[in-house]
Amino acid sequence: MVSVSDLLPVEAIRLDVTAEDWRAAIGAAGELLVATGSSTDTYTAEMIRTVVDSGPYIVVAPGFAFAHARPSPAVLRTGMSWVRLARPVEFGHETNDPVDLVVALAAKDASAHTEAMASLARLLADAETGRALREASTPAAVHALLAGERSPAGAAGTGSAGESGPAAVAAAGPAVHKILTVCGNGLGTSLFLKNTLEQVLDRWGWSRYVTVEATDTISAKGKASEAVAILTSREIAKTLGDVGVPVKVVDDFTSTTEADRVLRDTYDV
Repeated sequence: MVSVSDLLPVEAIRLDVTAEDWRAAIGAAGELLVATGSSTDTYTAEMIRTVVDSGPYIVVAPGFAFAHARPSPAVLRTGMSWVRLARPVEFGHETNDPVDLVVALAAKDASAHTEAMASLARLLADAETGRALREASTPAAVHALLAGERSPAGAAGTGSAGESGPAAVAAAGPAVHKILTVCGNGLGTSLFLKNTLEQVLDRWGWSRYVTVEATDTISAKGKASEAVAILTSREIAKTLGDVGVPVKVVDDFTSTTEADRVLRDTYDV
């Protein structure tokens, strides 16, 4: 299994970086990807273009932006970078601005980094670990916290949905329901949300009844008929429009509390 610390060397971590705006913040993260051999400058421009084209959906949680673009020839190998800003900057996100932490991903394909994304989502969702990562005094300290990769403590409000819930879902339709999590590229922010939803489904005991698939906006329109709902950001929801199934907005992709609320609304439990 590829871990976060495998993809994110100490040399790709910079703290207290000064950035004039969101472009400069992504640029700083891109410079580290280039310096550590993961990508070229062209990929940095592609990450910026993603936000220009699709909006600030990469701001997946309060203060946290996950910069990435589609796999391209500008990606030399899968890797990540970590930039903590000296002063937060505005990305234009309705609820999660301003941003003080930018993590960038350069992915060679859509699968090699899946487990690492799941681990990172769990780490950032844990209040204690998230605070420690933001307060770490050196890149080595950040890397050590990422290498620890412990499971977070249970979040309030994400307990079992009740014994009748799974039975009702199974009786209502196919043996396994599908929920789509969607982002512009299908390999970054949508994986954060997928992992968070799966944590809640595990706690409910619903994992064998509901499956979650991360995908991109183009594929989501074709797959919508297979799903009971699509969960995504406000920006991507506008892009998708009417796809024939409910499209539900999630503001914090790392919050099990918010995921619990949206799932309860989806299944009326």
